[in-house]
Amino acid sequence: SRSFHGNNRLLTSQIISYYEPINQCEKELPEYFNFASDVLDEWARLEKDGRKPANPAFWWVNDEGEEVKWSFEELGSLSRKAANVLSGACGLQRGDRVIAVLPRVPEWWLLNVACMRTGIVLIPGTSQLTAKDISYRLQASKAKCIITSDTLAPAVESVLPGSQFLKSKLIVGQGSRAGWLNLKELL
Repeated sequence: SRSFHGNNRLLTSQIISYYEPINQCEKELPEYFNFASDVLDEWARLEKDGRKPANPAFWWVNDEGEEVKWSFEELGSLSRKAANVLSGACGLQRGDRVIAVLPRVPEWWLLNVACMRTGIVLIPGTSQLTAKDISYRLQASKAKCIITSDTLAPAVESVLPGSQFLKSKLIVGQGSRAGWLNLKELL
């Protein structure tokens, strides 16, 4: 396991020190809690003010050694843009369900945070799902949006005609496909 600049204990202690009084019933539970705004945005503010050392909020490396590294401020900004894509271009609202059939690419985590930010329910699915699996999940969840990669879109598309609740389709990747919105273009 890697530590970010050797400060992993500092980050853990900050989290524990905040929640320990809640666990001991010495501090009120917040009426509303949103990880994206209450944690991510707060850490971005602390970094910006110089009260917290700069550490990556997200660090992704693939098998070829390509890296994506986002600061807390960058992840916050990108997740707000992704949230706007989901609520704007995709027409989703708080409580709506989204199925993501994606490999573990950076956009997978970005969309997770965007869904937390907006109150949209993310239903994760791996790239190993069969057409039958995807069809079942679409019908059972009444998902209004499906998100997948440009390489998985043809397989996903084969089951979409039977989905009566689906309003939008979002593709992650460089390619475009008729009838699909492209996340990178919209960001």
